[in-house]
Amino acid sequence: MHWVKFELMEEYMVKVFTAAGVPEADARICTEVLIESDKRGIDSHGIGRLKPIYIDRIIEGIINPITKIDVIKDGPTTAVLDGNNGMGQVVSKHAMSMAIEKARKFGMGMVAVRNSNHYGIAGYYATMATEQGMIGMTGTNARPSIAPTFGVENMLGTNPLVFGMPTDEAFPFVLDCATSITQRGKIEVYQREGKILPEGWVIGADGNPRTDTEQVLKDLLTGGAALAPLGGIGEELAGYKGYGFATIVEILSAALQGGAFLKALSGFQDSKKVPYRLGHFFMAIDIEAFTTLDEFKKTTGDILRALRASKRAPGEDRIYTAGEKEHLAWEYRKDKGIPVNDALEKDIAAIEKIYSITI
Repeated sequence: MHWVKFELMEEYMVKVFTAAGVPEADARICTEVLIESDKRGIDSHGIGRLKPIYIDRIIEGIINPITKIDVIKDGPTTAVLDGNNGMGQVVSKHAMSMAIEKARKFGMGMVAVRNSNHYGIAGYYATMATEQGMIGMTGTNARPSIAPTFGVENMLGTNPLVFGMPTDEAFPFVLDCATSITQRGKIEVYQREGKILPEGWVIGADGNPRTDTEQVLKDLLTGGAALAPLGGIGEELAGYKGYGFATIVEILSAALQGGAFLKALSGFQDSKKVPYRLGHFFMAIDIEAFTTLDEFKKTTGDILRALRASKRAPGEDRIYTAGEKEHLAWEYRKDKGIPVNDALEKDIAAIEKIYSITI
């Protein structure tokens, strides 16, 4: 493991995206979203996804490097966009910007997107709103990964449901998590580190838990394994709640905009790779339409501080609130940069062979 400064990695990613045919302005947006993930310590959605999720798919013709955004509907507080299988980060930043602008005028704004691609760390878009003194919400469907409660077939995506709220502290409250116990990116991290999975993350076709990381990643694609929803396998620990929230995200990411859903998001048709056609939604709520921003920030901060100051379990040193660990990761990494392990080095070497670009 060694560390690469954020500035160097950022310029490297911009060069790679532009070499793949992404216009420079769009390449900087994509890079900004990916680097933000690494800054927050969310290694599952940062530079580690540059090659397999974006560059490889551009080369395969699954993602259009030039993003053409069509406005299907546009009202005072709502809009529907078509991303035409372009870069997910580009259409998503545009969509949340529209939602924020509508909220600034009318108190609330919501924009739905169809025919998009993986949009990176969902919390990026929620914090676009918090930086404007607003509440931000977003969600996206994804290729099938989660089995319904009492099922073993991967039907729903990891489908994050994300909220961001400004506070009077140094960082906003940002709850950015999948509606599954884990997500594919975290399993990829385990694979790169040569670890087996914790029991209960993945269910096999026979209904038993799976922990064999390498094979699980393959079986998630073929339907031989599925992720468990939040709460776990069955109903004993309320897995039906995670299943329900994943379904909500699926509906809001498909039904509002006439988009694809469930198995149609597999990325395959007649055994051939095709665009994923993902859907997203973005909401912005202007806090000043309800109360003063300062009052909201202070009340929110008081709630979070009270939670962190509450009685801890024996042996535990600290209670966290959402967004705090990511802020601490940034404090630790801001002078060190991005950790690069052997697996990432292999990706970087592979990219160098394609485009003659290295860090």
